[in-house]
Amino acid sequence: MSDNEHPYRMTIDLNVLDHLADGLYSSVAAVITETVANAWDADATEVRIDLDISGDRIEIVDNGIGMDLYAVNERYLRVGYRRRRDGDTTPGGRSVMGRKGIGKLSLFSIADLIEIKTQANGAEPAGLKIISSDLRRAMETGLSVYNPEPVAVSQGTFVNEHGTLILASSLKRNRLREMAPESLRRRLARRFSVIGSDGFRVFVNGVEVTATDREDLKFIEYLWTLGNTTVATTSCVNLKKTESLDGRDETWNPEWQIQGWIGTVDRPKRLATPEGNLNSIIVLARGRLVDEDVLARIVGAEVYTKYLTGQVEADFLDASESADIVTSNRQRVIEDDARVGALTVFLQKALRRIAETWSELRATDKTSELRGRYPRIGEWLDGLQEGWKTKAEKLLERIATMEVGKDDTDQEESQRTLLRHAVFGFERLRLRGDAEELERALSKGVDALLRLLADRDSLEASFYRDIVRNRLDIIKELQGLVDENHRERVLQKYLFDHLWLLDPAWERATGSEEMERRLRMHDPFRDDDRTKEEYGRVDIRYSTLAGKHVIVELKRASVRVGIYELAGQGAKYVDAMKEILPVEEKDRAQIEVVFVVGANPPDSSQRIEDAMNSVSPGSRILTYEILIGRARAAYASYLERARAADRIDGLFDQRDRSGNPEPSETAADGMDGDPPVAA
Repeated sequence: MSDNEHPYRMTIDLNVLDHLADGLYSSVAAVITETVANAWDADATEVRIDLDISGDRIEIVDNGIGMDLYAVNERYLRVGYRRRRDGDTTPGGRSVMGRKGIGKLSLFSIADLIEIKTQANGAEPAGLKIISSDLRRAMETGLSVYNPEPVAVSQGTFVNEHGTLILASSLKRNRLREMAPESLRRRLARRFSVIGSDGFRVFVNGVEVTATDREDLKFIEYLWTLGNTTVATTSCVNLKKTESLDGRDETWNPEWQIQGWIGTVDRPKRLATPEGNLNSIIVLARGRLVDEDVLARIVGAEVYTKYLTGQVEADFLDASESADIVTSNRQRVIEDDARVGALTVFLQKALRRIAETWSELRATDKTSELRGRYPRIGEWLDGLQEGWKTKAEKLLERIATMEVGKDDTDQEESQRTLLRHAVFGFERLRLRGDAEELERALSKGVDALLRLLADRDSLEASFYRDIVRNRLDIIKELQGLVDENHRERVLQKYLFDHLWLLDPAWERATGSEEMERRLRMHDPFRDDDRTKEEYGRVDIRYSTLAGKHVIVELKRASVRVGIYELAGQGAKYVDAMKEILPVEEKDRAQIEVVFVVGANPPDSSQRIEDAMNSVSPGSRILTYEILIGRARAAYASYLERARAADRIDGLFDQRDRSGNPEPSETAADGMDGDPPVAA
């Protein structure tokens, strides 16, 4: 029966090719992957990729066996050519990657002009170019055959007289915006397991692609190898422990075997890269990617899954004698195939084992790191009764493994703050005997634990204790100075910013720049040396408190002033104050004058009191000794009651192992045995 006698005729429209070229591949890396795989199948030992986006060209050269004219037409230009019909392995003994015969079209998704130059051993070189617009015209006229234009191949193009060169130009810039050389290296490193092994090296703009380019290996803490896999752990600079898992299930076909590795990182944010999230487990077969992420389909929302990365090699998924289950874009496998189901079950079991081990390893190591950072934590634990010690260790494990910071610095500082409040909360529960409440919170998880520990009264008390201890540090500095003139200078440094030194009740005394400016215009308040000498003072300041006007004068410690002289000066201050007040306030204004002196006048206490009352009700004289003693007494009683809590707070004021002070330490460190506190 002749062709004309056939009642039916099947045709392939070139529109199909257009769809395969433009719509199938989602990224530049996927396109380049196809060309690299072809180089592998050509037994190339070296592939060089040159990206020159600004120069409108991408060049890919390999030193494989190349093609003669027959091979170009019958294999490369034949869309849908079944590579494995010629054998499952290459002449060099490699497992063939290609299968569908459509990957060559992927280049048209990034360029409108493709030039191919190739040469096989002992054959003349061949060269051609495929122009996208010509291909479209052929499609529109209904042709089923397209004839690429020949191009000349200059002598010396292939040093060893074999290989293939592909040049893509007239680039589609909208598809290439994200593609930098380093980005392509990272992506290729995750798409092949054969790069760098078996004599197969790939270079991008002169830099070799290695396993290190994966970006995840350097962050891995714990590593599980599958089967007889060996991982170059030199790239795993943070690796703490390696374990191995079986590479097959006993119920499987004897020929099925899995290789690869699964790792966990210290923080999920390590896996976020410009090229995408590396929190995935990729699947490879015959050394190249067949599934971009199997992890999302085999696990739930458990916490440990956010720390995972890895690759699994399962060659049985792409066995030549079995159905092809790899999607055309080679980014997924068909999930309802029995082989995929077997792999899924295997990985689910493996990940359950990993989850159990990971939780134990991480809790132990992170707690150890925490205790190393704060050595007194160990002392605190050792001082607890056995039952409470066990609960405290569980608490530390929870805190040590929590992610609470946006980066490493913030993580350490936030963890320190959380740990501090957690220990305070623990002690509060222990003193109340709430063992069962703590046990329930620990079993329910982090949220319940935080709710329990975040007791408002307890936190407010710890914050108040910080304030108290800071003030005691100031008082201790003053008290430790025997020389009165030195003490005078230090007191001047603190007094006007810390009026609680005069009266602990003056928590909210505030200054007024405008009022003080106006006062300075009056003779008694002038800030010049003559006035200071005349009045024998170091400084004078104005503040307000609950509607009361307070004038504080600091006398030189060596100056001895009589009671009536002080009263006269005080009266001048009050009069000057009234002059600048609004008319309606002059008669009812409450004005107090406080003199801080080196020693009281040699008069009776009653006479001193009467003299000060003549200045204004509430005016008074304070000596350095009285001021310091009164302030210390006001806060020392609180500190005495909180001594146990202070010991806990000191757990976190340790120096790091390098001997450098932590940010919380101050110059007051070590005074009288009290732990330091931030000012």
